Formats: sequence, structure tokens, C-alpha cells
Amino acid sequence: MVNQKNKSRHLATISLTIMAIGFLATLPIRDSIWGIILQGGFEAGLVGGLADWFAVTALFRHPLGIPIPHTALLPKNRKRIIAGIISMLENDWLTKESIRKKIDTIDFSGKLFSIIDKEIHSKAIQKNVITLIQHLIKTIDTSRIAPIIEKELKTQLNQLDTKNYLPLVIDQVSERKYDEKTLDFILKEIREWAEKDSTKYKLGGLAVDAVENIKADGFMQFALKSFSNLVNEEKLGNIIQNLILKGVDSFRDPFNQNRQTLMIHIHKKLQSVKNDEKVYEELNHLKTQLIAKWEPQEKIISILDQLQQKVSDFVDEPRFFDHYILPMVIDGFERLKANPEKVNAIETWIKQQISAFVDKNHSKIGKLVEENLERLDDKTLITMVETNVGKDLQWIRVNGAVCGFLIGLVLVGIKALI
Repeated sequence: MVNQKNKSRHLATISLTIMAIGFLATLPIRDSIWGIILQGGFEAGLVGGLADWFAVTALFRHPLGIPIPHTALLPKNRKRIIAGIISMLENDWLTKESIRKKIDTIDFSGKLFSIIDKEIHSKAIQKNVITLIQHLIKTIDTSRIAPIIEKELKTQLNQLDTKNYLPLVIDQVSERKYDEKTLDFILKEIREWAEKDSTKYKLGGLAVDAVENIKADGFMQFALKSFSNLVNEEKLGNIIQNLILKGVDSFRDPFNQNRQTLMIHIHKKLQSVKNDEKVYEELNHLKTQLIAKWEPQEKIISILDQLQQKVSDFVDEPRFFDHYILPMVIDGFERLKANPEKVNAIETWIKQQISAFVDKNHSKIGKLVEENLERLDDKTLITMVETNVGKDLQWIRVNGAVCGFLIGLVLVGIKALI
């Protein structure tokens, strides 16, 4: 651009030089008719070229540095020119209406879908999506979520009705024979306890104390005294121990009549519990108390922290994007594109948002242009204008010299003929 400007300027200078040389060269032959005509042409060309040089130069600076009135028009009228440019942009070229009309002609949804179809498979998108998901996962504050989960968990537990679950528990106890297993466990523990020597002596001591503390009169008192003299603590303990062991062994026999009778009684009691409202009230009261005293927040936070880390690690796996995110996004956009109503709704929404943005910020176009122009000093602004339109301005000088030369030839020729 600068080279073109210099070439044009040289061309304008050459044209003026030719006119000046031609004028000087015709001075010796000005007595002849052709000398007069050529001299008049070169003279008019020189005057026209100088006049246009003056006019063009006066747009940007004082000709020859002389502060002639009505010259250096661009620096003197800088603010008015900038205001005119801004007004032209806001009111003629870039009006709100023209921008809206242009917005209405653009297929934003089609361009958006085209960009997505093109870029969705790129590594950059994959990396950015994974980074975004991991960032969102890590920004989750589990300490804030835990109280919410705890509250909801307690609410759901309080809403559980024991009437819906206790009969199921009782049926399972019977089906899985937990009642028999419980009885066997108790009998086993009793037998292990009864077999101990310490148990034998304790039972014998209790029996002796009981016999000695029995109050009786007459013959009964004499019989008790005789019995206590015949047996001691070890013998009584041994007798009681054997009785307990035999009783336990009999109840551990599944075919024992007493055991079967006891199990029938237990089954009936368990079935009767299903219709016992007091049991349900007590269980509900117990449930409420346990839930009220339960403080699972720290455990919930620990679980959420572990889950958060596992999810982050899972997202970081190479197969996550290709197997989960990509198919989901592609399927979602295919369904969206197949629904004209949703596409039109998206298109309308985008255009409404852009139009609203234009309405809100239209005045900033002029301010932006004004700010950019105000940053330029006079010299830079003149250089910019000359760089962009200097070629045409230099051709004005050339045209002035050439047209002046031709007009001079015609006028002098007419004068000579007359």
C-alpha cells in the first residue's frame, strides 16, 4: 500500500514537472502559432496541477507549512469528521433495523449443528469436555450435600410403617427357622454354662442356702435338718447340674414332645404379634428414637468423598467419552434435528438473544469507533487516510495537470483562430 502511494505521488510530481518543463521549453517559440498553443497548454496544465496539489494538500496540512485560511481541513475538523463517521455508522450503515434484518437471514441453528457435527469428534473437544466434567465433579462440596441427604434419609425412614415390614420379618423367621435356631443357640449356651464346675458349686450353694432358710414346724423341720446333714454343697450342685443338662438335652432333641410343644407356642406368639398394636407402637417409638439419635453425617461425607473420587477416575478413563458422552450427545442432537419445532424454537431464541444484545449495546458501536479514532493523533490519522485514499488523491493532481493542459490547448487554439 505504501509503495502504491509513493508511485502515485511520484506520478503526480512527474506530471507537474513535465508541465513546468514544457512551459519553459515553449518560451523560445512563443512567437509561432504552435508555440503559443503549446505554451498555453503547458501553462494551463501547470496551473491546474498546482491548483489540485494545493487543494489535495489543504485537506491534510497547510500547503508549504503556511497557515493559509481554510487549509489543513482534516486536523481542524477532526471532531466533526469523527462525529459524522459515528452518525453515519449508527444511523445509516449499521442501524438496529439493518442488523436485525441481517440476523433474520442467518441460519444460526444450522451453523451450530454443522459446527457440532464437525468438532464433536475432535481431540480438543474431548479433552475440554472431560476437563469440564472433572472440574464440575471436584467443585461439589460434599459437606453441604451430606446434611441434605441425612435429612432426606431420616425423613424416609420415619415414614416407614412397621406394619408393612414386621409381618414379613416374622414370616421369614418361621420360613428360615430362625426361632428354632435361636432356641438351639440358647440351649447350647445354657449347657456350656451348666457344665462348668463353678456353676455346679454356685447352684449347690444356692440350694443349701435355700434349704436352710426354709421355715417349717415339727416333723418337716426335723426332715429338713436330716436332709441338710446328709448332703453338702457339692452333692446338691451335682444333682441340679445333671437335672439342667438332662433338661437341655431333651429340648435339643427335635423329636422331643416338650420341644415340639414349645415351638408351637412360640409360633403362635409370633403370629399374634402381627396383630398386636402395642408392639407396633413400641417399635415405631423405638424407631423414632433411634433415628433421632442417629448421626450419619460424617459417614455420608466419607461415602460421598469416595464416590466423588471414583467418578472422577471413571471420567478420566479413555472409554468414558467414546462410550458414554459421545453416543449420548450424538443421539440427542439427532433427535433434536429431527424435531422441527424444537429447532425453530432454538433458532428463535438465539435470534431473540442476539437482537436483545444489539438493542442493548447498539450505542456502543459509535463509542467503540470514537474511542479507537481518539487514540490516533493527527499525524497518524492523516497517514491512515492518505494510505487508503492517497492513490486516488494523487491521481486528482495528475488529472488536474492533464486536463489543464488539454483545456489550455483548446482555449489558446480558439483564441488564435479568433
